[in-house]
Amino acid sequence: MLENFLDAKPLYYDKIDYTRMPRVYENVKSSFFKTPKIIHLIGTNGKGTTGRFLASALSSLGFKTGHYTSPHILNFNERVWLSGEDVQDDLLNTAHKELLKLLTKEDADSLSYFEYTTLLAMWIYQECDYVVLEAGLGGEYDATAVFPKILTLVVPIDMDHEAFLGDTVEKIARTKLNAVQNRAILANQKHKDVYKVAEELSSEKAVSFSRVDESINADDKKKIATIAESLSLAPYLSENLKLAIAALNYLEINYSTDSFADSRLFGRLSQLSKNILVDVGHNTLAANSILAALKGEKYILVYNSFKDKNYKEILTVLKPIILHVELIEIVDTRAENIEILREVIKDLSIVHKMFDRIDKNKNYLVFGSFSVVESFLNIYKAESE
Repeated sequence: MLENFLDAKPLYYDKIDYTRMPRVYENVKSSFFKTPKIIHLIGTNGKGTTGRFLASALSSLGFKTGHYTSPHILNFNERVWLSGEDVQDDLLNTAHKELLKLLTKEDADSLSYFEYTTLLAMWIYQECDYVVLEAGLGGEYDATAVFPKILTLVVPIDMDHEAFLGDTVEKIARTKLNAVQNRAILANQKHKDVYKVAEELSSEKAVSFSRVDESINADDKKKIATIAESLSLAPYLSENLKLAIAALNYLEINYSTDSFADSRLFGRLSQLSKNILVDVGHNTLAANSILAALKGEKYILVYNSFKDKNYKEILTVLKPIILHVELIEIVDTRAENIEILREVIKDLSIVHKMFDRIDKNKNYLVFGSFSVVESFLNIYKAESE
């Protein structure tokens, strides 16, 4: 069974063998009887929502469409979306059996969790017209980078995963943009270095970059405003919608406002209930977007963080909208020590305590990572039953 097979693989690695996925894919790619048209998503924040906007629109317009996203919140199936719904267990297990027939035992065992699930998703997506393929850490060494793409969408790039991608925005941008094979559309970027690297790569690799606003006309802007209002999108999510529409324009696919009716991906400022917002953002860029969207309001922040995140900076950004912080336990080896978090929060003069229950009369913002949202949802479900 797939579940047992994946449970034997670690989710995260301190070091990654960047030669493994290209080597294994080279050995099996001839067995993939069809390669769909792939739109690759790279960048720091907004890949998931941009991808779901685009995939939902393509699906509503009659194209068989896959959307590969990660990580998942509650169920692995969330990662492999197929024409409107998460993939079913029987299809996952059938694909798993077929993929194992192609791979040597050595290759199957050596592939990381993400590498194997990427191959698995692409096996399932063979009969799709389009696949919206979201990178993991992103960049030229990502498992998703081995497949031929017709277009790359670049969401905003910022500091994140520095140990793997680089310690400056310029280095991170180069690592990520090196994944572009032919044509890319850049979302509006916070850092000028991203545009600088794009210009350099245009000459070095003969790849083409354009900016999102160059791909949007006056009619598109009116439709974006209508869709954003109907879906109650925060401004930064409207930017993700804009990038998805730019992709449709590049593909020369006509759309209407109704094409996005079912496109909202749970996890980015999602309204869980009247008094609870959840967001899986986990870096400073996401915190700034949330601050802009919720400015003027006050929330109890349900929070935790991984060791490699700049949580002091994140909490400093969010402080204007925080009533107090409630730290929630997460089961993850990458989680920061609670006592260290307590000290940082204390130094910022923010009142805090451990999370224990949900008060229906108070407003909550659940933020920090997929793991934080997962832990909260498990408690929310238990209290709702």
